[in-house]
Amino acid sequence: MLTGVALFLLAFAAGYGLARTRPCRDALPQGRRSDEATFTTLHIAALAAPALRAGLGRDSARKAVRHLRTLLGTHAVAITSAEAVLAWDGPADAPREGPREGPREGPREGPREGDVLAHARATLAAGRAQVFPGEPYAAVVVPLTVDGAVVGTLAAHDDEVSAALVRTVTEVGRWVSGQLELADLDASRQRALEAEMRALRAQISPHFIYNALTTIASFVRTNPRRARELLLDFADFARYALRRANDFTTLADELTCVDRYLLLERARFGDKLRFTVQVAPEVLPVPVPFLCLQPLVENAIKHGMRGDGGAAGEVRVVVRDAGPEAHITVEDDGAGMDPECARRMLDDEPGREGGGIGLANVDLRMRQIYGDGYGLVVETALGAGTKVRLRVPKTQLGS
Repeated sequence: MLTGVALFLLAFAAGYGLARTRPCRDALPQGRRSDEATFTTLHIAALAAPALRAGLGRDSARKAVRHLRTLLGTHAVAITSAEAVLAWDGPADAPREGPREGPREGPREGPREGDVLAHARATLAAGRAQVFPGEPYAAVVVPLTVDGAVVGTLAAHDDEVSAALVRTVTEVGRWVSGQLELADLDASRQRALEAEMRALRAQISPHFIYNALTTIASFVRTNPRRARELLLDFADFARYALRRANDFTTLADELTCVDRYLLLERARFGDKLRFTVQVAPEVLPVPVPFLCLQPLVENAIKHGMRGDGGAAGEVRVVVRDAGPEAHITVEDDGAGMDPECARRMLDDEPGREGGGIGLANVDLRMRQIYGDGYGLVVETALGAGTKVRLRVPKTQLGS
């Protein structure tokens, strides 16, 4: 749906700006002129929008300013922050520095940088559009706002200022502000996602530490040498689990982490725990979300060892090459569960008290990173064990 500003730009296309810069099209029939002007306006706005969606900075302003000048059809256009001229598009590369030195013969000079900044600061202080008469060019300067705060200005410089130009620059300024608002929302959404990812990872390490130290503690009196060996294994495990600064690692590193975890669990369960791993070598370098596999193995051990009277249990991990993806399954031969119970486990709040890391944590992180189509798939039934399937694209997002 077109916004009010977008509708104004469409009307403006057939009127003030593009008609000034393309007078030869007056020979076209009115309907064709209007259609072509509408397309041109939308095209120019589309060219400027991606840069503006990056926020208000020098690089984004420089990429957008020439498109805004084309849209307005004025002698020059400037974009400023509260402190500096971020971008300028006009006959000169940039506004001249220093004071104007008396009359000048020949071509007219553009505005001085000091004048542009003075106009911007006056507009920032007023919080609304301002008109500045001057020689050789007058200026219309409008504020750019994000979330109600004035963050910069859009200035159009031309031979003379008309009411139509003031309205046009004002509406274009509102459209630019709308793009900057979207950029701010994108940045806020990304910051929120990163904070949530950090919170999810923070739930993992304390849980690992608690389980590992509990296992080691059981050997301190009965087998001190074994306890020392397990402490070294735990140190390797913790070094990996706690040191990671990035959200991604390799599948090979994840499997090494699982191996260290299993050394601790085997010390706990002894021969009751059987474990097999089948991995296609070509998928070992595949980037995967950090600590996405160990919680699944932990869950399989937790449920796989709940057999009759604590009978032995087997956990199987299979990693296959599936073209553009790596397919991972973690399966146990335990008591299984009602499918509705499995659904509730995925819906649970990750890290809830008593819930450990669990499936919900990994499921949420996978869906946040890759999309809802990459959540966990749990296959289970009472008496039939549990299988958890995970798909990972071979190419990390953004690479």
